[in-house]
Amino acid sequence: MLFVAFLKIRPDAPPMAESVARRAQYQPPAGTRLVAEYWLQSNDPTTIVILEADSVQPLMAVRAAWGDVFDITFVPAMTLEEGLAAAQAMATQ
Repeated sequence: MLFVAFLKIRPDAPPMAESVARRAQYQPPAGTRLVAEYWLQSNDPTTIVILEADSVQPLMAVRAAWGDVFDITFVPAMTLEEGLAAAQAMATQ
């Protein structure tokens, strides 16, 4: 399943240098695959992460690992191709 995570830096987050050092060492949890990660020139969101997960359980591990740095919102998503196929299937029902 595809998910997009919108990350916003928490006001009480650790210093930026510490967070960047953590990110350099961080590996996504088992059951996930990092598709893309974008660091934005924005405060809300600051980062967008696109990942695939076998279930929602690994997302809890991401939130536990980064909850002190970011407020995280996970949103289920689909690719363009999946969205078009779903729209076509709905149109023919």
